Amino acid sequence: MTNPASEMREVTDSTGRSRAALILTGGGARAAYQVGVLAAIREMLPDKKHNPFPILCGTSAGAINAAALATAAEDFGAGVLQLLDIWRNFHAGQVYRADALGIGGTGARWLGALMGGWLVKRGPRALLDNAPLRELLTRHLDFRRIDAAITNQALHSVSITCSGYTSGQSVSFFQGRPDIEPWQRSQRFGAHVKLSVEHLMASSAIPFIFPAVKLHREYFGDGSMRQVAPVSPAIHLGADRILVVGAGRMTTPESYREQGDSYPSLAQIAGHALSSIFLDSLSVDIERMQRINHTLSQIPEEVQKRQGMSLRPINVLVIAPSERLDTIAAQHARSLPWPVRMLLGNIGALNKHGGALTSYLLFEPPYTQALIDLGYRDTHERRDEVRAFLNVSD
Repeated sequence: MTNPASEMREVTDSTGRSRAALILTGGGARAAYQVGVLAAIREMLPDKKHNPFPILCGTSAGAINAAALATAAEDFGAGVLQLLDIWRNFHAGQVYRADALGIGGTGARWLGALMGGWLVKRGPRALLDNAPLRELLTRHLDFRRIDAAITNQALHSVSITCSGYTSGQSVSFFQGRPDIEPWQRSQRFGAHVKLSVEHLMASSAIPFIFPAVKLHREYFGDGSMRQVAPVSPAIHLGADRILVVGAGRMTTPESYREQGDSYPSLAQIAGHALSSIFLDSLSVDIERMQRINHTLSQIPEEVQKRQGMSLRPINVLVIAPSERLDTIAAQHARSLPWPVRMLLGNIGALNKHGGALTSYLLFEPPYTQALIDLGYRDTHERRDEVRAFLNVSD
């Protein structure tokens, strides 16, 4: 695996200003937290139209938010307000079939495959049908506006990361200025393309839950899988300042240790697996970058010049939930449509231990609004750090 230090370099835009990147991570309905962070940032900006993040990188549900910001890059404030309106009024049925017919049909296909798989020519591809999400994205996102934003220098680049099921490679599909070079590292690539709804559907295809999507020559799934260096795309695209918005607590207090005497439910196991996909690699990558930054800070500038070192520390600011999102999800699980509650309840997803799985699927206003409020509060509590990162003065 390539060391991130080999990717650290100072890059400025045509005006000589440094480039800030925004990294939005995965997490299904948890991505509502990111919108609260963005709402707080919007309030801090003296010019609401100006896009403070010329580089946008998204994965899974974060890819959808990143793409929405990219299409609205010429009016950042309006883009954030649109995201707020969508997430505040989200319903599960806008993301996946949540009606009795849709849930029942999926359940019947799974049951048929388990009971007589040899009779079924094509088994079920996923637990849920997310066709409504494709319709929602097609209706709200105009990808033609990305090129216009790049031409008008409101946007430098936007990347969407997906995971290839055949190759096992993490591919960051990006759209940006024509002089940006693709990259290749161990098991991860950057490919210059024209982004579309299909890239978002692939990046947000949570394993087992949503179906994979074919892009070019293979099927892709959720970009958080096999993503060993989540910060890497932003560095390759030329960022020297990076704001990372997480979808879960980056650390758990040492005192937080519950005794578990009962066998974990299917929902608890699934939630644990999803958390390892969405959270663990990001934590490791950030820790690695912090160590590299510390090491570089110990090397005198004259030594760096004498050795011809072109590396420099990259300012990384991380904003992550201050509360456990699975706990919040368990409090609002009853707001899900009854067919979904029945499906999740049968596998133990509606109690506090199964809340992690529910937290990814709970696209309902009580939950998404709670996450938006949390993201807003967490960001304002770190107002001085955020303003310094954005170079915003009083």
